[in-house]
Amino acid sequence: MACGSRRVTIQLVNEETGPETKGPKLFRGQNYKAIRAACLDEGILFQDPYFPAGPDALGYDQLGPHSEKAKGVEWKRPHEFCTEPQFICEDMSRTDVCQGRLGNCWFLAAAASLTLYPRLLSRVVPPGQGFQHGYAGVFHFQLWQFGHWVDVVVDDRLPVCKGKLMFVCSDQRNEFWAPLLEKAYAKLHGSYEVMRGGHMNEAFVDFTGGVGEVLYLKKDTPNPPGLFSILRHALAKESLVGATALSDRGEYRTEDGLVKGHAYSVTGTHKVSLGFTRVRLLRLRNPWGRVEWNGAWSDSCPRWDALPTEWRDALLVKKEDGEFWMELLDFFRHFDTIQICSLSPEVLGPSPAGGGWHIHTFQGRWVRGFNSGGSQPGAETFWTNPQFRLTLLEPDEEDEEEDGSLGCWGAAGARGPARGARTPKCTVLLSLIQRNQRRLRAQGLRYLTVGFHVFQVGPRAEQRQWGARGRHRGMEVQEAKAGSEGVERGWGGRRGSGWGPRVRVRRQLRTSEIQGEAEGLGSAQRETEGQRAEGKEEVDDVISADLHALMVPYIPLELELQQLFQELAGEEEELGAPQLQILLSIALEPARAHAQTPREIGLRTCEQLLQCFGHGGSLDLYHFQQLWGHLLEWQATFDKFDEDASGTMNSYELRLALNAAGFHLNNQLTQALTSRYRDSRLRVDFERFVSCMAQLICVFRHCSQHLDGGEGVVCLTHRQWMQVATFS
Repeated sequence: MACGSRRVTIQLVNEETGPETKGPKLFRGQNYKAIRAACLDEGILFQDPYFPAGPDALGYDQLGPHSEKAKGVEWKRPHEFCTEPQFICEDMSRTDVCQGRLGNCWFLAAAASLTLYPRLLSRVVPPGQGFQHGYAGVFHFQLWQFGHWVDVVVDDRLPVCKGKLMFVCSDQRNEFWAPLLEKAYAKLHGSYEVMRGGHMNEAFVDFTGGVGEVLYLKKDTPNPPGLFSILRHALAKESLVGATALSDRGEYRTEDGLVKGHAYSVTGTHKVSLGFTRVRLLRLRNPWGRVEWNGAWSDSCPRWDALPTEWRDALLVKKEDGEFWMELLDFFRHFDTIQICSLSPEVLGPSPAGGGWHIHTFQGRWVRGFNSGGSQPGAETFWTNPQFRLTLLEPDEEDEEEDGSLGCWGAAGARGPARGARTPKCTVLLSLIQRNQRRLRAQGLRYLTVGFHVFQVGPRAEQRQWGARGRHRGMEVQEAKAGSEGVERGWGGRRGSGWGPRVRVRRQLRTSEIQGEAEGLGSAQRETEGQRAEGKEEVDDVISADLHALMVPYIPLELELQQLFQELAGEEEELGAPQLQILLSIALEPARAHAQTPREIGLRTCEQLLQCFGHGGSLDLYHFQQLWGHLLEWQATFDKFDEDASGTMNSYELRLALNAAGFHLNNQLTQALTSRYRDSRLRVDFERFVSCMAQLICVFRHCSQHLDGGEGVVCLTHRQWMQVATFS
C-alpha cells in the first residue's frame, strides 16, 4: 500500500440509549393535563403566563399596542360573549372555518382542508376538550415543527371587538376549536400579526408533518396534461391541497366571483359526462365562508340540470358557504399555483388509502463564510453547500387514464420523456424548509432566498470519493428557489427521474441574502407500495487523516537556526513558550518579507505547539526539528491556497488547504474548526492556520496511538469524540 493512501480514519458510532420518550414535546414545558388538574383543584381558570392576553399578543406593527386596529380590543372567554359555547360541534364541517380581520387565509384554507380527514384533525386538535365537564379555561393543540410534534397550551381568552371575534370564527357561532387553534399557532410564533401573509403549504406541513410541493401553472399550456390525475390521486391519498390566484395589488374580487391574491382549499374532484363530452370538475372553498365563483358549474349554473338527479343531488349544494365547483380548464385560467402536502407514514398509518410513502429527513444549517456557497453552480464556493444523496429503486406505476408528463407544466427544469417514448420514471418529492424565520418577523427579518439543485449521479461518480471542488459534478435535472417577497418559508417540488441512478440534492442559500446563519430542514418523500426502501445519505467526507500528514518530515536544521536554538535554550537545552516565540519570529522573518501581513506566532499558539510537540511544557532540539519540518510544510500549503496573496485565507480556502494537507473532515468538524479559527472578518491568518493544524495533528495522533502501525479505523462514540476534539 502506498504511503499516500494509508490513513487514520475515525468512525463515529451512536451510543446505546434507552427507549426514546414518545409523544410530542411540550412547548414552554407546559403540560396540559397538569395545568388543567391544578386549575380544577384551585377552582380557577387558567391564564397563560407565556402568552398573556394583551397588546403584545396581537402584534408589533399594524396590530401593535398603539395601532388603530388594536383600539377597542377586549380579551374574553367564549362563555362571556356566547351562550352555550362548544369546542367542536357534532355537525362540524370544512365550511365552518371563516376568516376574520387577519390576513391569514393561507392558514384558514389549510385548516378547512384538515376537517376533511377526522384522523388528521384529531391529531392537531386532541379530543376530550370542551366547555362543560372539567372546563378550566385551558386547551391544547399539537403542531409539527421541523421534525417533531409540539404540544402547545393556551388559555381561552380571545380577542373580541364590539362583541365579535376579531380573527377566525366558525360558521356555527358557538364553535371555538378554530379560534383556539389560531391562538395556539400565534403563540408558537410570537403573535397574531406574524401570521399575516403566507402559503398554505406552511400550514399544511405544520398540521401534518408531511412534505409540501408547489406546482406552478404555466399559462402557455392551455390543457395541462396529468394535472387532474395528480389532484385526484393526491386527494385519494388524503393529501391536503390548496390553490392560489396570485395578485400584484393585494386581495380584490373579480367579476366572476373569485378573489385574486387569495388562497383556496381544493376539497374534491369529479368527472361528469355531458353527452359525449367528459368534464373534469374541481371543488374549491373560499376560507371566508362566502364569495363564490359564478361562472360555469357554479351553484346557479344551468349545466347542473343536464346531469342525472342522483349526481346533481350528490354534488351540488346551493348555499352561500364559500364552496363551489368549477371546470378544470377554468381553474387553470384563473389560478397560478397548486400546493399539495403529502402526508407522512406516521400520520397515514400502516395501511393508507391509495398507497404510502417512504420519507427521509435531513437537518442542517448554512453558516456564513462556511457552507453558504451561493446559488450558481459555476461559482468556486458552490460545492460547499450541503449535499444529500438519494437512491431511487422503484419506477412509478403508470396511470392509464391520463397522458402527459409532470415535466410539461411543473417546476422549471423538469423534463418529460422523449417524444414517442415512455421512459419509466421514479417520482420523488423534495422539500426544503427554513427554521423559525416567521417568529423573527417582529424583528424585521424576512425569509431568506433558499433553494436546491438536483443532479443525477452516474455509477462512475459512486466509485470515487466526492470531495472539494468535484462534489457537485453531475447532470443537473432541476433547480428550485423560494423566499421571494419575504413570505415563503420553503420550497417543495416533484421530480420524475429515471429510476435506478442516484440523485444528488444540493441545498443553496444566496450569499447576498445572508446576514448571519440560517437553519434548514430537508425532506425527501417517495411514493411506494412498501416493497423496498429507498437509500439516502448525506454527501459528506469521512473523518480521516493521511498518514503522511502525521509523520515528521525530515528537514535538517540550518546551522544558524540550530545555534539560535541553543542560545535561547541555555543550559537546560529546552525552550519554553516565550523562547519559542522569539525563535519563530526570527526564523520566519524571510517569509514575512514576501507577505502582506506579518506572520507572527503569538504566545498562546506557542504554548499550544509545546503541548503538541514538546513534553512537560518545554521543547528540546529533537522535537523542535519535528515542529520546524511541519511549519515549513504548513507555510507552503498556506501560500498555495492564499490565492490573492492577502496573508489570509477565507473559509473556503481553508477547507481546500486542510484537504490538501491530508486532513479529510466531515461538515460538522469543518464547521467547528472554521468557527473557532476565523477572525471577525471571517478570515484565517497564518498563525490561526498553524494553530488549527497543530490541533488536528494532536487529535489524530491521540486516536491512532493504539492502532497497529499507526493506521486503521478508530471507533468513537459522539461523546468520546467531543472529549477528544475540543474545537468549540
